This record gives sequence, structure tokens and C-alpha cells, in this order.
Amino acid sequence: MKGGIRYHPEVDLDEVNALAQLMTWKTAVADIPYGGAKGGIGCIPKELSLSELERLTRVFTQKIHDLIGINTDVPAPDMGTNAQTMAWILDEYSKFHGHSPAVVTGKPVDLGGSLGREAATGRGVVYAAEALLNEQGKQIKDLTFAIQGFGNVGSWVAKLIHEIGGKVVAVSDITGAIKNQNGLDIPALLSHKEATGNLIDFGGGDVMNTDELLTHDCDVLIPCALGGVLNRENADHVNAKFIVEAANHPTDPDADEILSKKGVLILPDIYANAGGVTVSYFEWVQNIQGFMWDEEKVNRELKKYMTKAFGNLKSMCQSHSCNLRMGAFTLGVNRVARATQLRGWEA
Repeated sequence: MKGGIRYHPEVDLDEVNALAQLMTWKTAVADIPYGGAKGGIGCIPKELSLSELERLTRVFTQKIHDLIGINTDVPAPDMGTNAQTMAWILDEYSKFHGHSPAVVTGKPVDLGGSLGREAATGRGVVYAAEALLNEQGKQIKDLTFAIQGFGNVGSWVAKLIHEIGGKVVAVSDITGAIKNQNGLDIPALLSHKEATGNLIDFGGGDVMNTDELLTHDCDVLIPCALGGVLNRENADHVNAKFIVEAANHPTDPDADEILSKKGVLILPDIYANAGGVTVSYFEWVQNIQGFMWDEEKVNRELKKYMTKAFGNLKSMCQSHSCNLRMGAFTLGVNRVARATQLRGWEA
């Protein structure tokens, strides 16, 4: 099984169960050989010192070391955790089971992490968007993009779209939002954010209200932050023709219905953000083989997986005449059902 471990004040059992189920469908859609898992600790990581986080992680690992394992359950980083957290889990697990680099993914490269893992979710989102737009006869370089969230995923998405020649006209994060109809200078914005920690006093764009980002005038909207941001209050005002769900569950069911009626095409999260778990799979494969790939190969394989999954998703939509979200879930559930049946588990 595969899934992230999150450190967040609102972690609870229901959320962890729901996210684990979502991972089951996501790994099936991406066609990688895992079931879904999830874990978490209810805490506020930014209020803890580095040594407190380390002790917390090591004790957690001591409690779960016989539940995780190379062929049973392979954790990865999620909200509030990172490569350092994975390094502590690996070290603590190895005290019980011997050196086992494949027990977690998203590790630092020095400890057997994969090149390209850090950018993987964002890069996968861009490959997914490319697949959708190509199918519609469009290209990234001719379109405008608004990106909500400028953390790991959002900043990579912006950077890669900018490199391809797409125009990023608005971005936002918790510090604020900025826009520029002629396209923001993303490399300059990234340097500014690195230096100051916020977006708003960036010279190359105008400040806007963060709530307006989702309804900003653009061709493609990419929510990369929290779940439930598109709802019945704002869905009607969305101007984008395409929505690529880089966040988990950014569109609630009411918004889904409203947007479908408006003819907005939504690329669902369980496909769009599967780049992270796909490159985690590559990391696990490399660790088991004891043979590491170069970054070019990681990106090439990721593109292959994302493009193939889109093809499978589209043919599911055609044979069941349904939208992309329904097609993705149908694809995932069908694969799991088929495996269940072949093993003789059906009730």
C-alpha cells in the first residue's frame, strides 16, 4: 500500500480513512501496483522545534514499524512532512529491520531518494494538462493560467508552464494574490517569494483579493491548495474553460454540477495529481533494484505514465459516456474489482 503521512492539527480517523480510499483509486488510475494507505499525527508542525519533530517521528515509527514495510505499506511525505521526516522514519525503521531504503519514498537524494521527486506532482499536473488540452486541439503556450497555491506543487506548475510558454496571469497563496494580464515573470516571482516569504509586494504584478483568483479571467484554473475551494457560492462565477485539480478534492459536489452545466471541463484530482505517487513508485523500484536513474529518465517515464493513463481515462469516458471524474473513478474501481475477482475474493 502507498500513501502520505501528514502532520496537521485537523488529522482525524475519518479523514485518514477517506484519503486512504482515495489513494486506492489514484494508484489504480495511474496503473501502479499499490493499494491505498494514509497516516497522520494531529499536531501543529510549525510550533514544534526540529528536535521535537524528530522525537515525535521516531516514536511514531516505533509504534508502526511492524505495520509498514517494503512489500506491505510504504509511506511518503504529505502536508506538514518532508524529506527530512522520511529520513527519520527510514533510520528508525532500519534499527528494527536492517537498512531498508525502499520502506519510504520522498527521501533525501543522499539516502536513496529519486531525482525529480520534489517536482513530480507539479510536473505530473503539467503533463496531465497537456494531455487534456492536446485532446481539445489546444496547447499550453497559447493559453492563460491562474494558479491557487504557491507551495511545492503550485510553484513547480507555474515554473513549468512558464518554461513551455504559457501565460500565468494570476497566482495566490496564504500571503495574498497577484495578477498581470500580460503574464507574470515566474522566475522573478519565485526569487521574490524565496527572499521575502510573500507574494504581494512583487513589483511585476498588481495585488488582488485572494478570493478573486478562482473567478479570475483565464483559460485554465489550477487549484493547488486546499480541498473544497470551489463550492456553490463561487462556482457560477468561474471564468476558466478548464480546471485541473492539482489539490485533493478542490471542487465540492455542488460546484461540480454547476461547472458541468456551464461546460467547464474538470480534470479530476485522482488523475491530475498522480505524478507524486508515480515518481514515488519509481523511487521504490530504484531502491529495490539498487540502481538509480538519472532525472531525464524519471521525467520521461512520468510523462509516459501520465499520457497512457489519460488515454485509458478517455476511453472509459467514451464507453460509458460520462465526464472525466466519473471516467477516472470508473477506471480505478474497475481495476480494483478485476484484481479482486481474479484472486477469488468476490463475495
